[in-house]
Amino acid sequence: MSFTQQTHHGVTFHTADAFTAAGGVAHGFATRLGGVSTGPYAQLNLGITRPDERAAVRENYHRFCAAIGVDETRLVMTHQVHEDGIRVATAADVLPDLLDPIDYRVDGLVTNTPGLALTIYYADCIPVLLYDPVGKAIAAVHSGWRGTSLGIAPKAVAKMTALYGTRPEDVLAAIGPGIGPCCFETHDDIPTALEDRLGPAVRPFCHPLEQAAGKFTVDLKGIIAWELRQAGLAEEHIDTLPLCTACHPELYWSHRKMGDQRGNHAAMIALEG
Repeated sequence: MSFTQQTHHGVTFHTADAFTAAGGVAHGFATRLGGVSTGPYAQLNLGITRPDERAAVRENYHRFCAAIGVDETRLVMTHQVHEDGIRVATAADVLPDLLDPIDYRVDGLVTNTPGLALTIYYADCIPVLLYDPVGKAIAAVHSGWRGTSLGIAPKAVAKMTALYGTRPEDVLAAIGPGIGPCCFETHDDIPTALEDRLGPAVRPFCHPLEQAAGKFTVDLKGIIAWELRQAGLAEEHIDTLPLCTACHPELYWSHRKMGDQRGNHAAMIALEG
């Protein structure tokens, strides 16, 4: 598996080649390029809670949805809280207006309803899209370090299995752009929390910094890929986009580097048909 960076109608985004090859699904991971927002939100801010111009955010959604081929009137979005809640998305979750407040708090969505575009947000935390091309089910999860420690990605696979009969060995996983170990430096509290929940197998993904006592780098994408393998996904069905959101300000916003003066990216996935 690999990813393709492409530009449609001026909007630049990433797609997972295995999803494209399997067919039956529209999806994309946004960059910051191709929208109309200005200032710290330039260009393609898709964060509905950012203090951006509402008209600009609407236009950004219009452009991104058109570029990746999803229906902008059938979005199911998340109000993320860095936990492991996963909601079963239905047509009732589509808001009358995409900027209306969301009355549930989750970091993941699953569905087998064609046309619903599951939408998650990121600006360092890791976006993960899951696709069962055999059973026709999808999931989207936002996996920061807390969500990763709670196993939100494998929990989404388990929910797909319980609800839709998905076999883990059929699932394709795309781990999108997010902060890499090059830039995710922490004190020992995060590696300790990860190991407390996930066990010593996560140690190879947490490296002590020789030049800074008590500090570590953490490879969240590597841990998520390991979690998915433990959940039964085939290694060849898991692909990770290596680009780091903190290293590439020309493509991405980074909460760690920019704080609140930034926009948000979105990742979307929708079953066709």
